[in-house]
Amino acid sequence: MNARPRFSIAVAFCAAPLVVGCASLASSPAWTGGGLALSAPVREAEEEARVEKDRVRAAREPREIGAKHILVMHAESKSKPPTVTRSKDEGRKRAQQALVRIRSGEAFDALVKEYSDEPGAADRAGDLGVFEKGTMVKQFSDAAFSLKIGEVSEVVETPFGFHLIKRTE
Repeated sequence: MNARPRFSIAVAFCAAPLVVGCASLASSPAWTGGGLALSAPVREAEEEARVEKDRVRAAREPREIGAKHILVMHAESKSKPPTVTRSKDEGRKRAQQALVRIRSGEAFDALVKEYSDEPGAADRAGDLGVFEKGTMVKQFSDAAFSLKIGEVSEVVETPFGFHLIKRTE
């Protein structure tokens, strides 16, 4: 029986003695920054590591939490009452002042009444009840879900203004 040698296209092409700079189909030319055979597994491993990190973080976080907040609005805040005219910088400073007072031991509920611009916040002491992760805007949700029960966030900026968030559940 006459056996015929089988060569892949890449091998047959690269076997020519006069071809200079020959590359197999599993890689790309050197001028493109490296071969696909080398970079694809690295990118895939990086993506798998990122997905796993996100999965572990999500598994650690609760599905829902309870929180209170102080909302300091400014002239550019979304849904602000017409009485709020302070600048964005003034709003940030006001939120920082409230945070300093909270960190020094003053009651969060009392400071809600003094600092929060959210309509109705004083009546409910800033209580937002229990909510799931995707319910609030991303910046707020990310900060709230990273807190331990009883912990108060740093100043968190959202399109609605500057928040101080206290996790309650």
